[in-house]
Amino acid sequence: MENLNREEELEAIRNSSFDSVSIDEFFDNASQKEDDIIQTGIIVFTDHQQKLIDRLSSALAQNASDRVDRLQSRLTDVTNLAKAIAYFPSLLERANTTTSTRTPEALVETLISYQEDGDTTLHMPSKAILGKGFLVAKIHTFFSMSKLAKNYAKMTDREVKEYSDETISMMFTLMAEDVYMNLIKDKNIALDIRREIANSLIILWEHRSDQTINDIAPVLQSVWTARRKLAPAFGTMMGTSELLMVTLQMDDQWNSFIRERLADPEVTQAMEEFLFGVSYEQILRLKGILRDQGVKSIGRDEVSAYLGERVKTDINLDYRDFYLLYTVRRDNARARQRLHLQGPKNTLEDHFFKFIMEQNREKQKNDTFAKEYL
Repeated sequence: MENLNREEELEAIRNSSFDSVSIDEFFDNASQKEDDIIQTGIIVFTDHQQKLIDRLSSALAQNASDRVDRLQSRLTDVTNLAKAIAYFPSLLERANTTTSTRTPEALVETLISYQEDGDTTLHMPSKAILGKGFLVAKIHTFFSMSKLAKNYAKMTDREVKEYSDETISMMFTLMAEDVYMNLIKDKNIALDIRREIANSLIILWEHRSDQTINDIAPVLQSVWTARRKLAPAFGTMMGTSELLMVTLQMDDQWNSFIRERLADPEVTQAMEEFLFGVSYEQILRLKGILRDQGVKSIGRDEVSAYLGERVKTDINLDYRDFYLLYTVRRDNARARQRLHLQGPKNTLEDHFFKFIMEQNREKQKNDTFAKEYL
């Protein structure tokens, strides 16, 4: 993926459908604004998000006017946070840091070459870390908006769901950062694809929005919703019937993923962890316990008792639970990779992201070929 040059980036931002931070109020000189416009690439609110904000503000003004100022104050805090981050150098431009010069190309190679284990917070660009905090603040804000819509604005269930869906979509963007980092460090993936993923990560850091996630989030949300409806019998622990139930409710992307990748034991194991809500190691223990005791199946609420430890297998639609359980699976996968243990070394989300990106890449190649030879 080629990095945009300066003029292309400026034109892309001018024509963007997103609302970027306005720098009119803290730059007086027009030429200075032109020089620094790329540094304000972080997306505060998309057009869709702004419409949700306007709709809620209008409804609150009619039904709970005392809540309007509170909402506007929170939105102003989020906007001011984005403005502060805008002072940091763009990750898409050559930038003179305190001790050296940083280029997007060099940042990509650094991300690929850094293979150390552990928390990489102190190795990441400041803008990446600050932007993550901005995204969390924005997620919490929209979660509060969903509660305002439900409890004060007298909106319909369908309208309230739009705010919940937007909150969950942003949660997936937060998750995407972890997934990209996992894939970048995976040496089983071709180097050119890893470079492409690193470029996607840098763009996510710069704008705090990601087109791949916009495409994938509805699918993963549907999988999570379908999983919630399942009542798996923890017997054989193979998850065959549960998987079938999930797949029947999904779109073509998910069905293609299941058909092409489920034969891979790594993907199957990651899928079982996702479906059952317990780790690969706990699944093996449960299999042994149930076999030894001659028990054919148990319910979710019995899992903790059989394992002799608390296991969170209850399911709801709270985006915080989704992210929490994802991070448990993520950390377990990283530990297996580091300690050379059996079991899935990647999460189901890692595998699905990789599959979609490879599909998109193949489609781009085919489209290019068609344009050249047809």
